[in-house]
Amino acid sequence: MNSGTLATVVFGEALVDDFATEQVVGGAPFNVARHLAAFMAPQLMITRVGADHNGDTIRAEFERFAMSQAGLQVDTIEETGRVLVERGAKGHRFVIVPNQAYDYIGREEALAALAASATAAPGALYFGTLAQRAERSRGTLKALLSATGAIPGTTRYLDLNLRDGQVDERTIADSLHAADIAKLNEDELQSLFQTWFQLGPNDPPMAPDETRSACRALLQMFGLQALIVTLGHRGSVYFGADGTTIDTRDTPAPPFVIDTVGAGDAFSAIFLLGRARGWPLELTLARANEFAGAICAIPGAVPRDLGFYDKWMTRWR
Repeated sequence: MNSGTLATVVFGEALVDDFATEQVVGGAPFNVARHLAAFMAPQLMITRVGADHNGDTIRAEFERFAMSQAGLQVDTIEETGRVLVERGAKGHRFVIVPNQAYDYIGREEALAALAASATAAPGALYFGTLAQRAERSRGTLKALLSATGAIPGTTRYLDLNLRDGQVDERTIADSLHAADIAKLNEDELQSLFQTWFQLGPNDPPMAPDETRSACRALLQMFGLQALIVTLGHRGSVYFGADGTTIDTRDTPAPPFVIDTVGAGDAFSAIFLLGRARGWPLELTLARANEFAGAICAIPGAVPRDLGFYDKWMTRWR
């Protein structure tokens, strides 16, 4: 790792999206880590794969992006994570396979990888919810949250990434309490409103002022430093615990949209990159929005041609 720098530690699933015609490496945390690596930002991906063909495919991605494999664990029993993607008349249906290698991320191995890579400078820990569906990985994350919390200035960044039927309300609440900054999309925000403010799915939508008040209530309820709500092509809104509200709505729209897969992961990666590099907050949010939009103009969550990043590095240098 770079001298004097704590890597952005990325915890969670690396998996394969299994289409009928091809397999695509994914997992929100892994997408974030790959983007950071492409921008040559120090990062440590902590995940677990199987000793199988899909695990080899993921390791090849670590090599393609020149990522450290210090946090890459190999499970000799469980298979590499898979999501079965079924195409139907009404679109895609995703089946998240249970009992996968990323459900068994080992605590001691993770802490050893963290200790070997970290120095005294502040950094960030990124985490989501899917890799918390099983007890072992959930316990490992708690240990990492505790360890990074002991390093002054470290930010715990939660990308909620809710997946139906994968985690319970307790895990969601614990994750929000553990986070310093939480990022979620509009659908996830509505889910939180339904859970904690008893807003029913058939109730009329909140007025803008009511929505903002509810977001500030969530900030206080979970002791967050900031809450970020992404709004797709309409930008994002940042709510700070100090009363700051930043509406980022003037982001140039992509010339066309192929799919929106991975847009939220791209936003998170650039937000974390901006914090690591000391960009002003408003600039960081604008760049995160713009890069997320650019990802919508390519197929998949991460560009297959690494030359995609060149213009962004030149523009942001």
